[in-house]
Amino acid sequence: MNLLDKDVLLVDKPAGMSSFGVVARVRRILTEQMRADYLRRGLTPPKKAKVGHAGTLDPFATGLLILLLGREGTRKAQEFLKLDKRYEATIRLGATSSTGDVEGEISEYKFSGHRAAGPNLASVRAVLERFVGEGEQRVPAYSAVKINGRRAYDLARKGIEVEMPVRKVRIYELELVSYEWPELKIRCKVSSGTYIRALGEDIGAALGVGGYLTELRRTEIGEFSVKDAVALDEIMQD
Repeated sequence: MNLLDKDVLLVDKPAGMSSFGVVARVRRILTEQMRADYLRRGLTPPKKAKVGHAGTLDPFATGLLILLLGREGTRKAQEFLKLDKRYEATIRLGATSSTGDVEGEISEYKFSGHRAAGPNLASVRAVLERFVGEGEQRVPAYSAVKINGRRAYDLARKGIEVEMPVRKVRIYELELVSYEWPELKIRCKVSSGTYIRALGEDIGAALGVGGYLTELRRTEIGEFSVKDAVALDEIMQD
């Protein structure tokens, strides 16, 4: 794929790779293409191409990642910062995770009586309805937010406990896709800055059973859709 004529590149990020990892691979390809182009024109090529992204995805997550290429592309970063987003997520109820997702340390809940079968469908629907609208959300300890100049996830990995900030977020839509205990699948449209990992934990807590994400897929950022994105493997193969 020729990246030289692109300022914005939509990538369908695979699971098991960080957003920075995707950026690094695309940067390497773009740097090689720029080097060949500059040398062909008798110019001195840059040492490294500029590539950034507009919104991090956790390593376990998949879906739409907007990459900004070159000087013109990276200058557009502000255009993407406040865009609303759509996600599809799977919540595993009846347990919690130290990171809010499948990559953390999992702790099972101990149940007695009716809780062993999990909340009923009506209870799940009622809880989901409560989250629609504007509310507050505590930023997860395992996040890229800086606390006194250090990334929160670095502090969390070292066992350093800090008071995480609380943000105002808005959940425009929260749809129940399917529910079969202990697995709950949802779709949602949220404001920028909303953590779906935290939403999954909050839903589990509101149901009284705990919860964490096992799958997360970002399908839209503003008017951009993952349907128009290219797979990273396709870029690497080309």
